Amino acid sequence: MMKFTELRREAYEANMEIEKQKLAIYTFGNASAFDPEAGVFAIKPSGVPYAELSPQAMVLVDLDGKVVEGDLRPSSDTPTHAVLYREFSGVLGITHTHSPYGVAWAQACEAVPIYGTTHADHLTEDIPCTEVMRDEAIRNNYEIETGNQIVQAFRGLNPLEIEMVLVACHGPFAWGKSAWKSVYNAAVLEEIAKMAWLTRILRPGTPRLKESLKRKHYDRKHGKDAYYGQA
Repeated sequence: MMKFTELRREAYEANMEIEKQKLAIYTFGNASAFDPEAGVFAIKPSGVPYAELSPQAMVLVDLDGKVVEGDLRPSSDTPTHAVLYREFSGVLGITHTHSPYGVAWAQACEAVPIYGTTHADHLTEDIPCTEVMRDEAIRNNYEIETGNQIVQAFRGLNPLEIEMVLVACHGPFAWGKSAWKSVYNAAVLEEIAKMAWLTRILRPGTPRLKESLKRKHYDRKHGKDAYYGQA
């Protein structure tokens, strides 16, 4: 009998949401769900189309990247997820997508500027972009080094407040306090990236959002004085 039934279900539903939100096509992208007490996470199997997935198909992996349970090979991005779970305490879900606007900014090796209040509803900084990976790191363990690139980009930043990043030349990663929330953040990243691209096209010199509006929109949804939504 399989263990971690609920963890598998959570990972499965997050992966299906990737396709539902059109954040990836075919076999692109992956999501995982983490159980910190057990030290394992469930992740999409490598190269399996979304239509063929099931909760039972999710692969259980430990933080060293070893398969704990499952008949299929885990996502090739599994080592990246493991690095982030080890380094970003409090993260319980991770999503990697190939959403077009997010990828476009990543391929341009640019952070997504905070131009408006939709962006500020979710974070008060630009969506960061990592440095371009060095050749030595590419030749080493590429997927682990991808995780290391993200961790390095967050030196001085709080990954529980900025729950998304662009990996230069590659694409978006997002995370959260659940697998579902990580997909939600991936969808938010894509929408913000699209809005920022349209803003830059319409007005190339658009300034970043002023501080007072950033704080107002972020604080009304986050923290002790938040009043957005239902109590």
